[in-house]
Amino acid sequence: MDFNQVKELIHLIDQSSLKEFHLQMDNVNVQMSKNSHAPAAQPAPAEPKAEWTQPAPVVENSSSFESSSSEVSSSSNQTEVAAGEAVLSPIVGVVYLSPEPGKPNFKKVGDTVQIGETLCIVEAMKVMNEIKSEVEGTITEVMVEDSQVVEYNQPLFKIG
Repeated sequence: MDFNQVKELIHLIDQSSLKEFHLQMDNVNVQMSKNSHAPAAQPAPAEPKAEWTQPAPVVENSSSFESSSSEVSSSSNQTEVAAGEAVLSPIVGVVYLSPEPGKPNFKKVGDTVQIGETLCIVEAMKVMNEIKSEVEGTITEVMVEDSQVVEYNQPLFKIG
């Protein structure tokens, strides 16, 4: 993780309503808190805590949205989306509803969705993460605007 990535992460967290954020990957441990009574900095533990129940997202960087194989999924958000329930954002970032500026949106209200179709892109730390549908159905509501900062587990779409 380089300085610009840390700077971008701080900016995204600052713009969100999150009160605390913790990221541990490789030899990097980042902990941020907006609370006025934040605990004093502590050295990183030798082993990761067993409390973490969700696997870290696997993200591959790609120069093209269409050929990108990066897909971020969460066991609690998209795998069991029932009719009329929300598809949630698996990460904090900026949501893009189209593949690039000036192009039509991936999906809009009334569009049918097949499993594996791209619904939107969430950019986190300069990495474009395609959010793909885990269910078949019809888009009943788009719950975000293009270029909006979204939080972890924030509703993005409703599929009926």
